[in-house]
Amino acid sequence: MSIKEKYNLGFLGHTDTVQGGSDWIYNPLKLTEIDNKLYGLGVCDMKGGIAAILKAVSDTDWNKLNYGIKLFFTYDEEIGFEGIKEINRLNMEMPKNMIIGETTNNEIMNGSKGLLEFKMDFKGKSAHSSNPENGINAIEQCMEFLGELKKFHNNLKLETDNRFDIPYTTMNIGKVEGGKSINIVPNSCATYIDFRVINEEHRIRIFEMINNLQGKYKFEYKIVNDINPFISESKESKTTNFITEASFIQSKNRYILGTGPINAHEANEYITIESLDKLVKQYKQIIDELCL
Repeated sequence: MSIKEKYNLGFLGHTDTVQGGSDWIYNPLKLTEIDNKLYGLGVCDMKGGIAAILKAVSDTDWNKLNYGIKLFFTYDEEIGFEGIKEINRLNMEMPKNMIIGETTNNEIMNGSKGLLEFKMDFKGKSAHSSNPENGINAIEQCMEFLGELKKFHNNLKLETDNRFDIPYTTMNIGKVEGGKSINIVPNSCATYIDFRVINEEHRIRIFEMINNLQGKYKFEYKIVNDINPFISESKESKTTNFITEASFIQSKNRYILGTGPINAHEANEYITIESLDKLVKQYKQIIDELCL
C-alpha cells in the first residue's frame, strides 16, 4: 500500500514468525506485559517493528507531506524469503529510501554480508571394505575437496572489511552425510557449506573456486541461497550479522532499524515498551526528514 503517488520512503516488515517452543513461561500466542516488557512470539522479530511502523504512519498528517510513503508487509521471511521475492517478481518500483523494521535495539544498521549456501553431491563406487581398491570412496573425495576449499578460504579471510563486526568472509561446513555401513566403501556423500561474504568480489571468487574444483572431483552442486552483500551510504557504518529482506531490495538507501533488545527466536521473546516508544519517534523523525 502507498500514501500519495510520489513517494520517497518505504517501510517493510515480515508478518511470519518461527514456531514457539515448549519452554515458554508465558503464552507465546498472547501479548503479555510485565515490568514494562512485552512478551510474545515474534514480538521482537518483528511484530514490534510493524507496530511502530503503523503507529508512526497513523500519527502522520498526510496532507502535509510533499512525498508519500509506501508500506510493504511480507510473508515467509523466516524460511524462504518468498514474500519479498514475490514483490520483486512484480517489478514494482521501490522507494529510494527503505526502512526494514527488523530488531536492532534502536540502532540504525546500513548493511549486511551476503549469503552463499551450497549442497555438494559426490558419487563413488561401492565395494567391500576388505578390498577398497575395487571401489571409489565418495567420502574421501568429499574430504579432499573440503581440504582444498578450506585452504582457499584461509587466504580469502585475510582480506577484511572493518565495517563488519566479523570483518572477513566466513565459511562453515554445516553438514556432511554419506555411507551405509562400516564394511562398505561409500558410493555417495553430500556436504552443505555456508559462506557469509563481505563483498561481490569474494562471491565471484568462491564460485570460480568451486567450479574449478568440480572439474577435479566430479561432484554436482546445488545453490541453496545466493544473496548479495550490501552497504548503504551512512555517516557511521554499522552492519548486521544476519540476513534480512533488505538484501533483496534494489533501493539506493536501505537501512535496518527496529526494537530491542535483540532476542529473536528465543523462548520468552520480548521487547521493552521504552524501545517501542523510541522506535515510533525514530520513524516519525525519518518521515519528517524525507517526506516533508
